[in-house]
Amino acid sequence: MASLVTSFAADLRRTADRWLFRIGAPEPGPIRLGQRRIYVLPSAAGIGFAVALLVMLLAAINYNLSLGYALVFTLGGSAAASMLHAFRNLYGLSIRPGRCAPVFAGDTAVFHLLIDNPAPRRRPALRLGAHGHWSAFELPAAQETAAALACPAPRRGRLALGRSVLETRWPLGLIRAWSVFVPDAECLVLPAPEPDPPPLPLDAGGDAHGGRRTREGDDDFAGLRAHRSADSPRHVAWKVLARGGPMLTKEFASGRGRELLLDWERLPPGLDDERRLSRLVAWVLAAEREGLRYALVLPGVRVPAANGGAHHARCLRLLALHGLADAAMEDEA
Repeated sequence: MASLVTSFAADLRRTADRWLFRIGAPEPGPIRLGQRRIYVLPSAAGIGFAVALLVMLLAAINYNLSLGYALVFTLGGSAAASMLHAFRNLYGLSIRPGRCAPVFAGDTAVFHLLIDNPAPRRRPALRLGAHGHWSAFELPAAQETAAALACPAPRRGRLALGRSVLETRWPLGLIRAWSVFVPDAECLVLPAPEPDPPPLPLDAGGDAHGGRRTREGDDDFAGLRAHRSADSPRHVAWKVLARGGPMLTKEFASGRGRELLLDWERLPPGLDDERRLSRLVAWVLAAEREGLRYALVLPGVRVPAANGGAHHARCLRLLALHGLADAAMEDEA
């Protein structure tokens, strides 16, 4: 019953969003907050303030207090003026989605939204909210600021920022002005790596092309070559660099042509899909740290052996999206 109530409430919320706030698919940036996108209503404090003013007005009428009238109308005018200030605090802002670094399942994803304030005045006391979490910030005059919002990432896959709210209750807290939007922002949530994985399968019966490998000569220095951006920092010839020489990379006799195969089918049959993904993620991270070339084989997709940032990111992305609805499109890309 509780799940049915929750599902009904979520459907009702989505329907209200589409009808009241015209919320639908994610919007490409920039999202400009114009007059039709800003909503203004009294806050809880504002409602209490209005009730107090009504009681004061009745007392002034009952006892014919001229100063009572003056006080009530002065306070009421201040509250009405705060409505305009709250509206102007949001009016004209432009919102663009920023970058969200990939995180592991169970960690916290930090979304960044770039909010531009074109006006020559600051915008204080702003709050950005999504997924039930809020972040407070303010915007300097005529500047673009990155607002960060931390959201939990419980499951692997794509985590969309989704329905977001930018609100303010400045200056008196009596009026809430807000805008609802759906930025085109998402975070890639990777499977959590296995805490204590077994060693890399260096002796698992051959390299990525089926050939045999040998571990002899792991420490046999073969020479220096020009440094490449994909090289591991542990292989950089730091002594040469410290003497004022160019950045070079050490080569080892057994390091040439060694390729590590990370194969889904070679994992123990007792592991379920999520535990297999966790182990493969741990091995990908370890292979990249050690500067090894590695290939990744998943059901229906094979990534040739390589190393470096682009290869590392592609393997992690495939592991994060394996078996999900959008994994097929990712494999084709």
